[in-house]
Amino acid sequence: MATRPLKIILTEDDDPIRERLASIVGAWSGAELCASCSNLEETFAAIENREIDLLITDLRLPDGSGIEAIRALAGKHPNAEAMVISVLADERSVLDAIEAGASGYLLKDADSIDLIDAIKDVMAGRSPISSRIARVLVRRLSDRKAESGAEEIDRPTLTTRETDILWGIAKGFTYGELADKLAISRQTVPVHIRNIYRKLQASNRSEAVFEAARLGLIKL
Repeated sequence: MATRPLKIILTEDDDPIRERLASIVGAWSGAELCASCSNLEETFAAIENREIDLLITDLRLPDGSGIEAIRALAGKHPNAEAMVISVLADERSVLDAIEAGASGYLLKDADSIDLIDAIKDVMAGRSPISSRIARVLVRRLSDRKAESGAEEIDRPTLTTRETDILWGIAKGFTYGELADKLAISRQTVPVHIRNIYRKLQASNRSEAVFEAARLGLIKL
């Protein structure tokens, strides 16, 4: 059974970059570019008025931050995904984007960005992240461990199944692959993931893995 094309909104204020990314998405049969936006105002309107599966957004926009768009997306379309493509690689920008709900974070200055592969990864339950962004997250994790010192950490209790699924998410398995690997129904996986998010007070995969690693619930 054929699946419908992904409905994508693209937000980028740099005209040549936006046109290049839009042409890549537009040429792919697996997606429909529903809106190509240059600022937050246009993005908010597109999020409000259109069905959407994925938002691809820059962070530094002329009328605000793409993080605001990610938050608006989560409020209007909780099942949609968000991916950042930005020049910003500072810790605050990265953490704020992930906490807002971004499942992927790519840098514009990376040697190469395979946009279609990144989109496929996000929609399959993975989190495409540029190596510099991964280093930011690792450094922040190390800092948090140092800050906690010998203090007792209040760790949530995960079931064995939840731990298995969380480990699988960290390794990049899709929901379908997790179901097959653990011999459970594919409809059951999202239920466990929602429980994991609730226990870890996380809003997306990246944040859940980050928090679980920080608390020592899984080892990466």
